[in-house]
Amino acid sequence: MRRFFSTGLLGFVALLSASAWSATPAPVQEATPAAGLIIGFKEEGEDRANYRTERGPWASDRERARKAWDRSARRDRERVARLAKEAGVDLAGAGEAGNAHLLRFDRPLKGQALERALRRLRLHPEVAWVEPNVLVKRQQLAPGEPDDPLFGLQWHLQPPDNITNFSGLNLPAAWSIRHGSSVVVAVVDSGVRFDHPDLAGRLLPGYDMVSEIDIANDGDGRDADASDPGDWVTAGEAGQGVFQGCDASPSAWHGTFIAGQIAAASNNAAGVVGLNWTASVLPVRVSGKCGALLSDLLDGLRWAAGLSVAGAPANPTPARVINLSFGGDAPCSQAYQDTIDEVTRDDSGRKGALVVVAAGNGLPQGNSALLRPADCQRVMAVGAARKDGAKAAYSNFGAGVALMAPGGSAESSPNNLLVSTDNCGKTSPGSPADGDCLNVPPPGHSYGYKQGTSFSAPQAAGVASLMLGINPALSPAQLIDRMKTGARSHTFDPSHSTCSATHTGVCNCTTATCGAGLLDAERSMQLAAGPAAVIVPLAQVEPGSVVALDGRQSVAISGSTIVSYQWQQTQGTPVALTADSTSLAGTTLVAEGTYTFRLTVADDLGRTGSDTVQVVAARPPPPPGGGGSSGLFWGLALWAWVVGVAVSGRRRRSA
Repeated sequence: MRRFFSTGLLGFVALLSASAWSATPAPVQEATPAAGLIIGFKEEGEDRANYRTERGPWASDRERARKAWDRSARRDRERVARLAKEAGVDLAGAGEAGNAHLLRFDRPLKGQALERALRRLRLHPEVAWVEPNVLVKRQQLAPGEPDDPLFGLQWHLQPPDNITNFSGLNLPAAWSIRHGSSVVVAVVDSGVRFDHPDLAGRLLPGYDMVSEIDIANDGDGRDADASDPGDWVTAGEAGQGVFQGCDASPSAWHGTFIAGQIAAASNNAAGVVGLNWTASVLPVRVSGKCGALLSDLLDGLRWAAGLSVAGAPANPTPARVINLSFGGDAPCSQAYQDTIDEVTRDDSGRKGALVVVAAGNGLPQGNSALLRPADCQRVMAVGAARKDGAKAAYSNFGAGVALMAPGGSAESSPNNLLVSTDNCGKTSPGSPADGDCLNVPPPGHSYGYKQGTSFSAPQAAGVASLMLGINPALSPAQLIDRMKTGARSHTFDPSHSTCSATHTGVCNCTTATCGAGLLDAERSMQLAAGPAAVIVPLAQVEPGSVVALDGRQSVAISGSTIVSYQWQQTQGTPVALTADSTSLAGTTLVAEGTYTFRLTVADDLGRTGSDTVQVVAARPPPPPGGGGSSGLFWGLALWAWVVGVAVSGRRRRSA
């Protein structure tokens, strides 16, 4: 009996080990070093699970949530240290990565060393998933920036004439409705140049979330200085250490350009015009030389939205709109999605923030598929259209794109590029005389030409901020829906092919490949004036539960009233709704699964608005085993894996 048990147990361990190996994602590419690991726990601590449940006034509620988050962070860092020790992974420090947990290495790991660390953590019974904490590059600037005289400034803001300009945003008509609002728009990017004259009075203090000194390039880690010191990479640095996979490049002043697109000082007889004349830009610096660590980027998203980040002060000016113009390096991960989910939902008196992201500049050489963050749920992915309305050659596309906005293109340069606030320094900040950017009177006003989906996204962010000035009750999902509804139809040029898997360069868009159409600011603002359906979020429940569908917080704009409500089910096992034509309906979730319900409201002028709520019915998981048999099997599985690696290595050496 004892021999049978031993043999059976070892067989089970071998099966468990093989199962763990077969479920492991493909090996990390040799050229991708990681500064640490981002970890998700199967069971979160009580503080982490319940930190949002406090009740009370908004200010004190935020303070309670912050203290609970800090308690959770301290305990989770201790837990990460314990897991690292048990798994045999060297630990230099522990922290947070958005809503997930961070294990820092003392030096970057790649290849087999990184794979071993990943595999050891994945085998631990308390770990749900692990991913490398890699550098995520901002969207690269497309080539073709000229040093020609300024001409055709900001064609992308003009009304489309359907002769040479098909993709203009139609801002003059939109500004006749409202030219500004006091909405806070966060630019989660490289920081900004606070000394640019055309950004004076438009910038909030912000925060610097870059944690690694070599990447930060400002001599320190996280602090309250969100200024951009320059992010150049020298030929000697490229491909070395933390900069493996990075090319030599000059400073881009990426965040400064985007901040000017959204909210440059306007109607001041100088420089460029921002989309929103009175918005405040919240700069959240997450990237430096070669890009941003994923952990810094996720923490930056949380802080921008007014959520707690351990070690950082509370954000006194949470953003309602967040622009994130970063490149896609992988499909959307659990860490990314969990953070976006929390940032975009209403919570504890805080309104959810719309996250606008760039579709990506991966073409024509790369894959057209959307990658994170553009393929994450609950974001607004924006692709780049040329002045003639066709998809720009560099722009990624696919079913996940919400719509297209002008991104600029190099033909007929500079007429078809975008222009905004910039800096002329090739490395550290410079003056207009130091580079080949544009120097527009009065002296010191530096501007530059750029193109890319990085600069399509801020245009949707700016339009969203104008819409919130008209109707601040609009949720992120409602903002996306109304901008898509107001989009103009895609153009068609018979000289271009239709966008497809075989035609990925300059091509004619369809709703299947490039979203709803071309962004139109005037139409979007007109649609903002309708009523907003507001539904109370629902937590996970057990099958058989009765749930209330509460739309009583729905609002009409000033001077109008809501006159009708209508609920309907759009996903899940069919269930009966009670009082489905009132603001407060109900239903019983009869089986396990995900259910989605839509509320449509109409005001006394016949305008409508809608929103959805999703609820999961699931049985609670069994209580954890407390480290008994699961801990034993985990230890045996890890031991079996180590033996397998040793045997494999011996075979290779003997060969």
